[in-house]
Amino acid sequence: MASSIKGLFGKLSLGGGESARENGFSRAGRDQLFPQTDPAVDGDGCLHDCESCTIKYPRRFTIDTSDQIYGNIKGWETHLIVATGKTDWVRDVADEKGSIMEAVDRSRVQPTNGKLKLSASDMPLPHELHSTSVSTSQSQRPPTTVLLLPAFVLVDNVVPANVPDLIATYVNACPTNTSPLPASPPLTRTTSRSPPAPASPPSLPPSLSTPQLTSRPCPHAALILLCSHKTRDARCGQSAPLLRREFERHLRPLGLARDLHDERAGGVGIYFINHVGGHKYSANVLLYRRAGAFGDGGPPTKAADGGEKPNEAMQCIWLARVRPEDCENIVRYTILKGKVVKPDRQLRGGFDRCKQLVSW
Repeated sequence: MASSIKGLFGKLSLGGGESARENGFSRAGRDQLFPQTDPAVDGDGCLHDCESCTIKYPRRFTIDTSDQIYGNIKGWETHLIVATGKTDWVRDVADEKGSIMEAVDRSRVQPTNGKLKLSASDMPLPHELHSTSVSTSQSQRPPTTVLLLPAFVLVDNVVPANVPDLIATYVNACPTNTSPLPASPPLTRTTSRSPPAPASPPSLPPSLSTPQLTSRPCPHAALILLCSHKTRDARCGQSAPLLRREFERHLRPLGLARDLHDERAGGVGIYFINHVGGHKYSANVLLYRRAGAFGDGGPPTKAADGGEKPNEAMQCIWLARVRPEDCENIVRYTILKGKVVKPDRQLRGGFDRCKQLVSW
């Protein structure tokens, strides 16, 4: 009985979606959400793994290859990525004492615009990024930075004490994965929100010792997020550094390799994050792509009046079972064109705000 239900779920996941929900979005089957590469259009290169890749996983790196993985992720509306400067964390990052992750998890102010995905990351702490010394007691951590998606907004000066204001002023006011892009009709849906202005007054009065939150646009055109949480599963700690090296090898000749030490506009930032679920399908890779970043048919970056349009994430493409030899084609087709090379084996889900489709 269990196997028949599993098989039925797989068939439903691959085929058609459902009628539009109240917010205008629909659940898409695997073959609807993102286009697949086509040799007739993309060339024979999309049929072959990278031949120049010399990086290999350890011999005993084994994963599940039999499960149908599309659609087995839980939906989320916003994604908060916390700079910790670390590549591994305690088993549950919300249990890290004195951390932003703990403060968000236990905040008296909670998101009002849907589920918030919370991730610790290896993004550098601000004082490390700018090579400045910080004088604090052992019980007081220096302020850090968080990245808010799909808004592609960085919020600075975050400490546990101002997390309630972070959620009330920034998270709750930001666009979500199921709000249409501002350039996509209709423009009047109540689910569409603009990123908060940096000068927005705090909704909760901070104490004199609490720093003022400020925000700025994230400079990256796309993000590659790699699970590196070896405390949860050794395979994640093994795969993430190897994949980063291989992704950088293919991005560098294109002039697209970036991190927060490199604040040039555009490019692709690569960061490690904590457990995202499904480590038996390692490596898990989340790809966020900004609208029109690589000229792939997303909304134009200029408004009709000549002003700048909000340049938010258009898509998140969640892949699994990624190996080093996959990186070349992921860069070539998925990052640059929004196409999936191996949907039957690797696509777990995601969203497309232009098409108003999600996998959940």
